[in-house]
Amino acid sequence: MRTLTILALVATATSASMANADAITAITPAALDWVETPEGVAFADLHGTRMSEPYMSMVRLPGGTVSPPHIKSANMFGVMISGTMTHMSATAADAGTPLGAGAFYLVPANLPHVSSCVSTEPCITFLYQDGAFDFLPVDQ
Repeated sequence: MRTLTILALVATATSASMANADAITAITPAALDWVETPEGVAFADLHGTRMSEPYMSMVRLPGGTVSPPHIKSANMFGVMISGTMTHMSATAADAGTPLGAGAFYLVPANLPHVSSCVSTEPCITFLYQDGAFDFLPVDQ
């Protein structure tokens, strides 16, 4: 229930930018336009322009991917679709909570963290950020 409530809040937050929309947007998994980064992470944009404004995307990470410690200048809200991920503070002593399909996560803006796809299968997540995408490495 908490996940649905948070997703409703995210949807409400984006409603202003969609106020002039006059049609339903529906994208099947086969129609997703995946664009892969040099690091092997792929994004399929759903709404917004990722590099310049708040956005929604599907994100796919290869199994075993571990990010370096980094921050994002926007809050990051996600719902796991497949695979298992962890997101943990860059200074945490534990391995983070494993998040499988249906799990929700929120990484606050400016929190140094490490994101990992801990499954052997790719991790796919729905991602909403309330600002433009960035990935700013931090020293440990």
